[in-house]
Amino acid sequence: MKIRSIKFNFIMNAILAASTIVFPLITFPYISRVLLVEGNGKIAFASSVVNYFSMIASLGIPTYGIRACAQVRGDKEKLSHTVQELLIINMVTTGISLLAFLVSLVTVPQFAAEKELMLINGVSMVLATLGVTWLYSALEQYAYITVCSMAFKVIGIVLMFLFVKAPEDYIIYGAVSVVAGSGSYVLNLINLRKYVSLKKNGKYNFRRHIKPIFVFFSMSAAINVYTNLDVVMLQFMQGDSAVGYYNTAIKIKVILTTLITSLGTVLLPRLSYYTQMGQEEDFRRTVGKAANFVMLLGTPLVIYFSMFAEESIVFLAGEAFRRSTVSMIILMPAVLLIGLSNITGIQVLTPKNQEKKVLYSILWGAAIDFLLNLILIPRYSEAGAAFATLVAELAVLLIQCVYLRYMLKGILREISAGKMIAALICSTMAGVFLKLNLHVGLFMELLISACGYFAIYAAILLITREKLAMEVLGSVFGRIVKKRIP
Repeated sequence: MKIRSIKFNFIMNAILAASTIVFPLITFPYISRVLLVEGNGKIAFASSVVNYFSMIASLGIPTYGIRACAQVRGDKEKLSHTVQELLIINMVTTGISLLAFLVSLVTVPQFAAEKELMLINGVSMVLATLGVTWLYSALEQYAYITVCSMAFKVIGIVLMFLFVKAPEDYIIYGAVSVVAGSGSYVLNLINLRKYVSLKKNGKYNFRRHIKPIFVFFSMSAAINVYTNLDVVMLQFMQGDSAVGYYNTAIKIKVILTTLITSLGTVLLPRLSYYTQMGQEEDFRRTVGKAANFVMLLGTPLVIYFSMFAEESIVFLAGEAFRRSTVSMIILMPAVLLIGLSNITGIQVLTPKNQEKKVLYSILWGAAIDFLLNLILIPRYSEAGAAFATLVAELAVLLIQCVYLRYMLKGILREISAGKMIAALICSTMAGVFLKLNLHVGLFMELLISACGYFAIYAAILLITREKLAMEVLGSVFGRIVKKRIP
């Protein structure tokens, strides 16, 4: 089994992250206009509800499994034993969660009203268990993960254009979403024997996994509260329309967040391995680079999409969703906050077996989110939910920074703050100028403004010889030179 370099894995995961931008650019404008506000609201509500039951089914294994398997990946027998134990635990919890889900469809009127859509979304819960994605991440098989994910996204796009043509087709779209998002899990199960043996060898020791699994489950539960509770509370307190407007802003936030956290997904197994091997210098250097990456990429994205929030909403979803603009502007800083807390929590505290501290920070964030939703949604609807989410993300990051205060100076030292600020000032001035003076079609306005804004930002980083920008440039031109040398 070949373990690729961090650079290769990051490229693969960056391609996967880029696909999360490209594919929504294809599907979201179409679906928004076909299913309209109410249809999109129903889809978002069903997805949020199923996410809660999926959280119980997974029991924290998706994150814990990466760390546990990464630590023993050099020994196939130990790896196989670990995978079997985690898979058995996961199958039991999925069975319990599935039973509770089916009971809720009968007893909760709001769920029963969309029973077919709920059942279709529920299939993803079972497929996620069988997919053992945590194993493939632990083994750093990012080329395989990327190819499979993109293939099923393409299949999903084709099915969408073929079968989703009217507002009443929202149930069909729910099925298409399951195929696009979870279809690759079937292939994961088929290929599982290439990496581990499923033959029992020795006595199982489930007890060693229980405590960390429940800590990770608690983290997952708290995260789900303030990533899905706002949608559920909006549905109960304001209805489908408010959820539809809010979900539009959330989708753009998720796309951008996925892009800037793509490096973190790659680093978790590698950082867990560094910790296990006692390679502290490699650990510190890798975390510093990750922090610099998030700041350099996340900050300009937040500023640009805040400036062009209305244009982005109208282009992606249509005029009917213009009301989503306020929510999107409020949510944009959360993109950067999530990127940074992904470093402090997932990339630093988790590999060092300090996931309880991550849990405490998330619990505070979830409590704050719930209370603010309760207060703000009745008065400010989706804008109130957006503000609650922003404050919750800020609280999570600040608490984790307190836990890591002994490391913060070293991490901050790696961030090219002065050069980044200079680049942001120049690119933002260009962005404002283009926004005020461009009088072209919506697509051309976004295209020209984005090209101008990010080109100037990148140019200033290169002129000031920012270290990450120079490393990327050197890597690209180094490959070109190597190809030309006979």
